[in-house]
Amino acid sequence: MDYLPRILDKLLKDTLDCIGAVLIVGPKWCGKTTTAEMQAKSVLKMQDPDKTRGYLATAETQPSLLLTGENPRLIDEWQIAPILWDSVRTEVDRRKETGLFILTGSTTVDDSKIMHSGTGRIARLRMYPMSLFESKESNGTVSLEKLFNNKKYKINGAKSELSIEQLIFAACRGGWPASLNKKTDKAALFTAGSYLDNICESDASTVDGVNRDPGRMREILRSYARNISTMSGIQTFIKDLNVNYGPISINTLYSYLNALNRLFVIDEVKAWSPAIRSASAIRASNKREFIDPSIAAAALKITPQILMQDLNTFGFIFETLCIRDLRIYSNALGGEVFHYHDRHDLEVDCVLRLGDGRYALVEFKLGSRQIEEGAKHLLTIKELIDKNNLTKNIKIKEPDLLIIITGDEMAYRRKDGIYLIPIGCLRD
Repeated sequence: MDYLPRILDKLLKDTLDCIGAVLIVGPKWCGKTTTAEMQAKSVLKMQDPDKTRGYLATAETQPSLLLTGENPRLIDEWQIAPILWDSVRTEVDRRKETGLFILTGSTTVDDSKIMHSGTGRIARLRMYPMSLFESKESNGTVSLEKLFNNKKYKINGAKSELSIEQLIFAACRGGWPASLNKKTDKAALFTAGSYLDNICESDASTVDGVNRDPGRMREILRSYARNISTMSGIQTFIKDLNVNYGPISINTLYSYLNALNRLFVIDEVKAWSPAIRSASAIRASNKREFIDPSIAAAALKITPQILMQDLNTFGFIFETLCIRDLRIYSNALGGEVFHYHDRHDLEVDCVLRLGDGRYALVEFKLGSRQIEEGAKHLLTIKELIDKNNLTKNIKIKEPDLLIIITGDEMAYRRKDGIYLIPIGCLRD
């Protein structure tokens, strides 16, 4: 299968031009190594079963030998020998050049195993499974960057080519590059299930050396999947697990969730916290999300056929898909994704804030019947911000864009200024 360009490609190139080393982190199987190899001129694969033992012995005695090679030199899964981090940092300091090393990692590393943070020497980039645009399922007729940068940019007439059946299948299959070259739909859907098996049977224990019960991990993932796109608290999971698997302590649950965080399986959305009403009104809980919607479908053992009969459940999975894609599309703009919810139950699904402070309020609505509800949320928050700025000394920046991302067909701008954009049209 030919390499499908990733949005991270340009960001990686630009970052290598600015700094000595770049670390690409993200879940296994999302394409980190392949993307890095496109720009690397020499490669060291720490997971090579024929060479790992020798590499580890070299790392123990003279790690600088592993850095020898044409630059940029890729060190794949560097965390297998954490000492390489400090070796790379030292080499960057010594040579004072840019674009020397690319590191990839599928797990986070305990800070106690490295001496220095790498600040100023090693930049970090986050990689996700493929967005719909990268997998060539979104036609890319609406650009997020142009929406922010061109006030005259027109989207009316853009049309998604994704049916609801295709959208559901794409969510269940996920953005795993390996799933795109399968001969059958069944084989394509198998990838997400296999990924989940690897997490439960192996990775959850090897990530930090703590032995974890695969059955319990599966049930935790299933419980998490039942609560995606919500702010469910830890006690919700405790009660759920007590009913469906057996007693679990809060410390044990946190241990399992921490492993999933370190493996980049879960990717929670932080709260956006401007004092629109008052500081006490803000609910600062994270929103539960997976790195990819297919993990939820695999954990719940839900097929596309089942979801076609249960669009309410798919609505939550659809939100996870949209969050994934927005994180990817906004990456080059320095974007971050948040959510807003206050104790008056005023909420907005997503606040997309760029590095320069501009931001969009975004709602995710699968079908046209929910659009008015989403529009009401967006306009209410905008009105509250306007009212705050008239009556209070502390001003809140007004949103630059109001957007509803849908599973529908047509893109257009409403008279009230809200953009309706099918996810099957969107790109960076």
